[in-house]
Amino acid sequence: MKHFLKKFVPIFLIDKYHWLQTFLGAFWYRFPSKNIKVIAITGTNGKSTTVDLTTRILEEADFKVASASSIKFKIKNKDWPNKLRMTMMGGFQLQKFLRQAIDAGCEYVVLEITSEGIKQYRHKFINFELAAITNLTPEHIESHKGFENYKKAKGKLFQAVKNIHIVNLDDEYRNYFLKFPANKKYGYTKELGAQSTKSKKTTQNLKTIKAKNCSVFEQGVSFFINDVEMKLNLLGGFNIYNALLAICIGLSQGIDLKTCQKALIKTKGIPGRMETVVSKPFRVIVDYAFTPNALEQVYKTIKNNFNPQKIICVLGSCGGGRDKWKRPILGKIAAKYCDKIIVTNEDSYDEDPMEIINQVSKGTKGKALKILERREAIKKALSLAKEDDTVIITGKGCEPSICFAKGKQIPWDDRKVAREEFNLLKK
Repeated sequence: MKHFLKKFVPIFLIDKYHWLQTFLGAFWYRFPSKNIKVIAITGTNGKSTTVDLTTRILEEADFKVASASSIKFKIKNKDWPNKLRMTMMGGFQLQKFLRQAIDAGCEYVVLEITSEGIKQYRHKFINFELAAITNLTPEHIESHKGFENYKKAKGKLFQAVKNIHIVNLDDEYRNYFLKFPANKKYGYTKELGAQSTKSKKTTQNLKTIKAKNCSVFEQGVSFFINDVEMKLNLLGGFNIYNALLAICIGLSQGIDLKTCQKALIKTKGIPGRMETVVSKPFRVIVDYAFTPNALEQVYKTIKNNFNPQKIICVLGSCGGGRDKWKRPILGKIAAKYCDKIIVTNEDSYDEDPMEIINQVSKGTKGKALKILERREAIKKALSLAKEDDTVIITGKGCEPSICFAKGKQIPWDDRKVAREEFNLLKK
């Protein structure tokens, strides 16, 4: 049905359908966002982690919180995995979720907002408390028909939110998001010269939060804001930015740095995000990274933090016509950082999975081993690993299924499969 609509129904009618669906949801559930503070977090990478960290900070301040991300849904003390295979719920479902959060007594809802969701009007009829962005790098280019349209889709969120904006001052596109008017603006940074290109007009009402003395170590990261040390038990220097954004959100809601500090130190890991599933004799890590920027950050973290003898990677790329341009780029990044590369199926949808594998492999300049079955690919990677090596499996994280043509899905979890194959290897 979905493919039929896309093929034969004019775009303007599809747009009206999405808008109407969201409106009906808002009407049916009595425009719930009027009675709760809704926080919107968008960006290319790091959204789910930032939703989690923000939720923890709000809860540490004794607020009752609901949240929705690509990883899970949460209403107060109850949470359940996101098995929709879409990061952001449909417009009608989202309004229902807001109403459920209110009925449960929640004071805040923290939402992961995607460009596709914005394109389909899922963010409409929501009175957002604030809009925040993690970063912006090329993604969903084919769906949006160009990077500029992708950027503008994110901009529509900031255009719709009038109260509070939070922007990454170290991001290349900071000025674009700073130009949208808001009652209050927060910017976060860990670099000295990042703000030199901003005009006075865009920096009115801007409060800057800066991380100093940043350290990245094997168990996590640490940094200082003023004289308060923040520690986070999440791997990767990029998580400093995720933590900074969550702290900015907390500060914007009157939460002090000490409370943010207490919340962050309790974080022990985010499912499927730089998650270590095997520690010895070699390390096995599962991560969601599927964009060039995210993949490179993951490989850099492994190389710089763990200093492994060898890096063995398992990767692929999503099908369904999604961003074909990036497939050889992903392969090229793997070839730059990894000693052994295995390219496999990820979520092929209606495309030939071997064709996707070939496109990714092209970027490796012949360095890749191609294995169609993902379990076999993981098994092979583990068999190649020696003591002090690191196996990194990317693209799916904690996603609960693999998608094939005609809507077929099979249950899947990279973490579970890696543990199973490792245990078989030991026998």
